[in-house]
Amino acid sequence: MQILVDGDACPIKELIVDLAVKYSCEVIIISSIAHWSNRLNNKLVKEVTVDSDPEAVDMKIVNLASSGDLVITQDYGLAALLLEQEIKVLSPRGKVFTRQNIDYLLAKRHQASKLRRSGRKTKGPSEYSKKDQRRFKTAFIKLVNS
Repeated sequence: MQILVDGDACPIKELIVDLAVKYSCEVIIISSIAHWSNRLNNKLVKEVTVDSDPEAVDMKIVNLASSGDLVITQDYGLAALLLEQEIKVLSPRGKVFTRQNIDYLLAKRHQASKLRRSGRKTKGPSEYSKKDQRRFKTAFIKLVNS
Protein backbone atom coordinates (compact mmCIF):
# COMPACT_ATOMS: atom_id res chain seq x y z
CA MET A 1 0.00 0.00 0.00
CA GLN A 2 1.19 3.48 -0.90
CA ILE A 3 0.25 6.55 1.11
CA LEU A 4 -0.22 9.54 -1.19
CA VAL A 5 -0.43 12.98 0.40
CA ASP A 6 -1.97 16.13 -1.06
CA GLY A 7 0.93 18.15 0.25
CA ASP A 8 -0.16 21.69 -0.57
CA ALA A 9 -2.35 22.22 2.49
CA CYS A 10 -1.50 19.27 4.70
CA PRO A 11 -0.58 20.34 8.25
CA ILE A 12 0.59 16.87 9.38
CA LYS A 13 3.12 15.61 6.85
CA GLU A 14 5.61 14.67 9.58
CA LEU A 15 2.96 12.68 11.48
CA ILE A 16 1.98 10.84 8.29
CA VAL A 17 5.61 9.92 7.65
CA ASP A 18 6.05 8.70 11.24
CA LEU A 19 2.95 6.49 10.98
CA ALA A 20 3.91 5.22 7.53
CA VAL A 21 7.36 4.22 8.78
CA LYS A 22 5.76 2.35 11.68
CA TYR A 23 3.55 0.40 9.22
CA SER A 24 6.25 0.08 6.50
CA CYS A 25 4.28 2.00 3.88
CA GLU A 26 5.82 4.07 1.11
CA VAL A 27 4.79 7.74 1.21
CA ILE A 28 4.51 10.01 -1.82
CA ILE A 29 3.96 13.68 -1.05
CA ILE A 30 2.69 15.62 -4.05
CA SER A 31 2.99 19.41 -3.92
CA SER A 32 2.89 22.27 -6.36
CA ILE A 33 6.07 24.23 -6.99
CA ALA A 34 4.56 27.08 -4.94
CA HIS A 35 4.49 24.82 -1.86
CA TRP A 36 7.71 22.91 -2.46
CA SER A 37 9.93 21.99 0.46
CA ASN A 38 12.59 19.37 0.94
CA ARG A 39 12.29 18.91 4.68
CA LEU A 40 11.36 15.24 4.93
CA ASN A 41 14.44 13.08 4.75
CA ASN A 42 13.37 9.44 4.86
CA LYS A 43 13.96 6.55 2.49
CA LEU A 44 10.25 5.67 2.53
CA VAL A 45 9.28 9.18 1.40
CA LYS A 46 9.22 10.36 -2.18
CA GLU A 47 8.43 13.99 -2.90
CA VAL A 48 6.85 14.88 -6.24
CA THR A 49 6.57 18.48 -7.39
CA VAL A 50 4.12 19.61 -10.07
CA ASP A 51 3.21 22.91 -11.75
CA SER A 52 1.21 25.54 -9.91
CA ASP A 53 -1.86 24.96 -12.08
CA PRO A 54 -4.98 24.85 -9.86
CA GLU A 55 -5.64 21.11 -10.26
CA ALA A 56 -2.13 19.83 -11.02
CA VAL A 57 -1.63 18.16 -7.63
CA ASP A 58 -5.06 16.51 -7.78
CA MET A 59 -4.47 15.14 -11.28
CA LYS A 60 -1.04 13.80 -10.32
CA ILE A 61 -2.56 12.01 -7.33
CA VAL A 62 -5.33 10.53 -9.51
CA ASN A 63 -2.69 9.27 -11.95
CA LEU A 64 -0.40 7.78 -9.27
CA ALA A 65 -2.96 6.18 -6.95
CA SER A 66 -4.13 2.60 -7.39
CA SER A 67 -6.86 0.51 -5.85
CA GLY A 68 -6.04 -0.19 -2.20
CA ASP A 69 -3.81 2.86 -1.75
CA LEU A 70 -4.53 5.51 0.88
CA VAL A 71 -4.72 9.19 -0.05
CA ILE A 72 -4.60 11.96 2.54
CA THR A 73 -6.45 15.07 1.33
CA GLN A 74 -9.02 17.57 2.48
CA ASP A 75 -10.31 18.09 -1.07
CA TYR A 76 -13.84 16.67 -1.44
CA GLY A 77 -13.72 16.71 -5.24
CA LEU A 78 -10.49 14.74 -5.30
CA ALA A 79 -11.89 12.34 -2.72
CA ALA A 80 -14.94 11.69 -4.92
CA LEU A 81 -12.72 10.83 -7.91
CA LEU A 82 -10.57 8.49 -5.85
CA LEU A 83 -13.45 6.65 -4.21
CA GLU A 84 -14.61 5.60 -7.69
CA GLN A 85 -11.23 3.87 -8.12
CA GLU A 86 -11.53 1.89 -4.84
CA ILE A 87 -8.90 4.09 -3.20
CA LYS A 88 -9.12 4.81 0.54
CA VAL A 89 -9.35 8.52 1.33
CA LEU A 90 -8.74 10.24 4.66
CA SER A 91 -8.65 13.91 5.65
CA PRO A 92 -5.85 15.28 7.87
CA ARG A 93 -8.52 15.73 10.57
CA GLY A 94 -9.37 12.03 10.52
CA LYS A 95 -12.54 12.18 8.41
CA VAL A 96 -12.82 8.99 6.37
CA PHE A 97 -14.39 9.74 3.00
CA THR A 98 -16.81 7.05 1.83
CA ARG A 99 -19.32 6.54 -0.95
CA GLN A 100 -21.98 7.03 1.71
CA ASN A 101 -20.85 10.51 2.83
CA ILE A 102 -19.19 12.07 -0.24
CA ASP A 103 -22.38 13.29 -1.95
CA TYR A 104 -23.46 15.11 1.21
CA LEU A 105 -20.01 16.69 1.62
CA LEU A 106 -19.92 17.84 -2.02
CA ALA A 107 -23.44 19.33 -1.70
CA LYS A 108 -22.42 21.12 1.50
CA ARG A 109 -19.33 22.52 -0.22
CA HIS A 110 -21.41 23.66 -3.20
CA GLN A 111 -23.91 25.42 -0.92
CA ALA A 112 -21.12 27.24 0.94
CA SER A 113 -19.60 28.30 -2.38
CA LYS A 114 -22.95 29.71 -3.53
CA LEU A 115 -23.24 31.69 -0.29
CA ARG A 116 -19.74 33.14 -0.72
CA ARG A 117 -20.48 34.13 -4.33
CA SER A 118 -23.56 35.99 -3.14
CA GLY A 119 -21.41 37.99 -0.73
CA ARG A 120 -22.15 36.12 2.47
CA LYS A 121 -19.43 34.95 4.78
CA THR A 122 -18.96 31.29 5.66
CA LYS A 123 -17.08 29.81 8.57
CA GLY A 124 -13.61 28.45 7.83
CA PRO A 125 -12.01 25.44 9.46
CA SER A 126 -11.11 25.55 13.13
CA GLU A 127 -7.50 25.36 14.26
CA TYR A 128 -5.99 21.88 14.01
CA SER A 129 -6.28 20.28 17.44
CA LYS A 130 -4.94 17.33 19.44
CA LYS A 131 -8.40 15.78 19.06
CA ASP A 132 -8.05 16.04 15.26
CA GLN A 133 -4.63 14.40 15.53
CA ARG A 134 -5.96 11.51 17.65
CA ARG A 135 -8.89 11.01 15.25
CA PHE A 136 -6.45 10.97 12.30
CA LYS A 137 -4.14 8.42 13.94
CA THR A 138 -7.04 6.11 14.79
CA ALA A 139 -8.51 6.29 11.28
CA PHE A 140 -5.09 5.92 9.63
CA ILE A 141 -4.29 2.76 11.57
CA LYS A 142 -7.72 1.29 10.81
CA LEU A 143 -7.39 2.00 7.07
CA VAL A 144 -3.82 0.72 6.81
CA ASN A 145 -4.82 -2.52 8.54
CA SER A 146 -7.98 -3.08 6.50
